[in-house]
Amino acid sequence: MTESDRNLSPAEVEVVDLCRELIEFDTSNYGDHSGPGERKAAEYVASRLDEVGVESKIYEKHPGRSNVVARITGEDSSRPPLLIHGHLDVVPAAAEDWTHHPFAAEIADGCIWGRGAIDMKNMDAMMLAVVRQRLREGRRPPRDIVLAFLADEEAGGTWGAQYLVDEHPELFADCDAAISEVGGFSFTINENRRLYLVETAEKGIAWMKLTARGTAGHGSMTNRDNAVTELAAAVTRLGEYEFPLHLTPTVRTFLEEICEEFEIPFEEKNLDATVARLGPIAKMIGATLRNTLNPTVLGGGYKANVIPGEATAQIDGRFLPGTEEEYFAKVDELLGPKVSREFIHHLPAVETSFDGGLVNAMSEALQAEDPGAKTVPYCLSGGTDAKSFSRLGIRNYGFVPLKLSPELDFAGMFHGVDERVPLDGLQFGVRALDRFISLS
Repeated sequence: MTESDRNLSPAEVEVVDLCRELIEFDTSNYGDHSGPGERKAAEYVASRLDEVGVESKIYEKHPGRSNVVARITGEDSSRPPLLIHGHLDVVPAAAEDWTHHPFAAEIADGCIWGRGAIDMKNMDAMMLAVVRQRLREGRRPPRDIVLAFLADEEAGGTWGAQYLVDEHPELFADCDAAISEVGGFSFTINENRRLYLVETAEKGIAWMKLTARGTAGHGSMTNRDNAVTELAAAVTRLGEYEFPLHLTPTVRTFLEEICEEFEIPFEEKNLDATVARLGPIAKMIGATLRNTLNPTVLGGGYKANVIPGEATAQIDGRFLPGTEEEYFAKVDELLGPKVSREFIHHLPAVETSFDGGLVNAMSEALQAEDPGAKTVPYCLSGGTDAKSFSRLGIRNYGFVPLKLSPELDFAGMFHGVDERVPLDGLQFGVRALDRFISLS
């Protein structure tokens, strides 16, 4: 510990080393089985829990795709446990694109740099640091806590949360609520006011493969049944279509809070202008105003003078809570009769209300560390393991407390280059998470 660290708690000091050591494990998830897997990182987590007397177990559906689950006994085990979960996998990173190597976990400019620094080995480290300090000091949580460090979130959770919910639901069956990623971070209004965005909803995921079939033939001849032409027209219709504005309860509340803070009227017909004022997080929030369809992959044919009998495409579709039926009706209308679709990955939209004791605990914990804090709910345009745990009736919240500089492009860190987390943000998170656990 340096002189500048003298007033830091053991957890605030340790979280830095834990985060760096977790980043150094390359747990890249390529969406198949070509990556290194999560096993080494899972063993590391299990060993750190074992050092403070927490018994854990590693679960695997596929070799190397490892999950760690542990249960800490609280003061009142008659209460439903709280689930705190994070994932150990990360998206791939090309080292040549980065300022600092993505798996070196270097400290520079007051930050830890590396793949997973934000998504989401920062929270994994905070979970470990807080639990280790509490147990060393003999401080049990008010109720049981289930810790889960999961595999495969970046590819939908097939070998992680989905597998555990399907085959080991007893591990979480008595949990009533959970916290995890992509929430609890600050958005600065002014030097004395910060909104902390707590995720209470997520758009559903529909990754789809489209197939058009036609008559194969010679490229020099007339062909009115061309699979490539039919597919291209359908992909264009999908990609150019803009869904109408749809405000879910979460999105409406968030925008009303934003308008109040900026002291501007809430004008439903001019919400895009309101969102534009959000700076770096505008893209994330803007994507929750309506459903979306984005073509991502095209395939068809093998030779310039051969008309193929089949052409394919892939689409990334995202739909808001409560809109799934009408969403797919519109997709099928846009596709037309000659193009079929099948799911590559399909997960539901989820939404819970922003109320209750857990929400109050978040607000109180943040305000104790930042007097200018105010919590607000928001909807995530992407997806997390919350989708799997919601199937067990668990209310899910994104809550990784981070006080961030307004200059930091937080949203751009997710799956981007030069991902990094501020050291003081990590230490703030440890303090807030520890308070939250005590209040929960």
